Amino acid sequence: MPATVIVGAQWGDEGKGKIVDLLAQHSDVVCRYQGGPNAGHTIVVGDETYKIRALPSGVVRGKPCVIGNGCVVDPEVLIAELDEFERRGHPSCEVYLSGNAHLIMPWHLAIDQASERRLGKLAIGTTRRGIGPCYADKAMRLGIRVQDVLDAKILRQKIEVALAEKNLWLERVYETEPFDLETVAAKYEGYAQRLRPLVADTSLYVDRALRDGKDVLFEGAQATLLDLDHGTYPFVTSSNPVAASAATGVGIGPQRIDRVVGVAKAYVTRVGEGPFPSEIEGDEQARMRELGAEYGTVTGRERRCGWLDLVALRYAVRVNGIDHLALTKLDVLSHFAELPVCIRYRTPDGVEMGDFPAHQSDFHAARPVYEVLEGWNEPLDGCSSVAELPAAARGYVEFVERELDVEVMLVGTGAERSSVLTRA
Repeated sequence: MPATVIVGAQWGDEGKGKIVDLLAQHSDVVCRYQGGPNAGHTIVVGDETYKIRALPSGVVRGKPCVIGNGCVVDPEVLIAELDEFERRGHPSCEVYLSGNAHLIMPWHLAIDQASERRLGKLAIGTTRRGIGPCYADKAMRLGIRVQDVLDAKILRQKIEVALAEKNLWLERVYETEPFDLETVAAKYEGYAQRLRPLVADTSLYVDRALRDGKDVLFEGAQATLLDLDHGTYPFVTSSNPVAASAATGVGIGPQRIDRVVGVAKAYVTRVGEGPFPSEIEGDEQARMRELGAEYGTVTGRERRCGWLDLVALRYAVRVNGIDHLALTKLDVLSHFAELPVCIRYRTPDGVEMGDFPAHQSDFHAARPVYEVLEGWNEPLDGCSSVAELPAAARGYVEFVERELDVEVMLVGTGAERSSVLTRA
């Protein structure tokens, strides 16, 4: 399949980076189509651990990497990551950065941080990396794009125009320090010198790759339930992680996408605020968090942990058109004698539903209806295929397949790159 989209099917942190890394070995190009450095992908290769925030995960395999127009780019983070990969022996000569992607500016971070402080108990729980304010400026047509770094005069002018407004907001609304034009302009001109060689017409590059019959992998950040339109609004990200956004986020027609692979944990986690029907209560949540090392790649924040939610996962299958599923971290469940799986939601008036609620108030009030499956209480690291899993573990995978009517093509059984089982 020449064009494959990898999409998170829960609230993020499903292990997409590992699945992208695995499939990248058979791909020619890997593209990131949305999001910014608020999302992190972790890949473990032997004794080496890669924590990636700005680059597509295919960089670990040495594949050409595209950062699409749907992304927002913090130049400081991107340059630091490029330098780090160079130091670790991964050349960055084939990184292509869309000129239409937007730049995260220092006032975006300041506004993001100040806004969350002002919201207090009503805070959304953002990573405070400036993502939302950057996408907001894009929608308001006030943004500074990557292509603006190609001309020092244009870059300075755009910074000057932006600061005339942003400094007023920072001083009068958020009561924080303004930015100095000369300081910002000089800093970003330094970044510009590093970024200029990377700027490319990435839409044309990807189109030509597909026309030449090359295999292209499209990687999303965050996940379905954090999608701005289809997620658990307002506790969402500021872009569209769903699979359809791969087309707009890179600049290809939707008919070019051949396959969508959803990635889901064998349980569920989420970071930040918002409703979470299958969240585990009591000490079992802390146990799950420690067993799964559930701490944010970018922020280090504790992830909230819950039992697998098939109502939400069924919704992800629908809105993404998922063809196949990769089920990660099955090994973490080896330590539990019983495994509740949420198969329906119950509303306050006692109605049970198998489909995801269309309205926010219904979702906030939903309570899980569980079917309890048998645990297997034995390690999975000796298995070389799904068929070799213990009977109860195999039954867990097959239960997910039946409920979703989607094949589980890959099963993750550990942190290592090699710890992914296929159906063979």
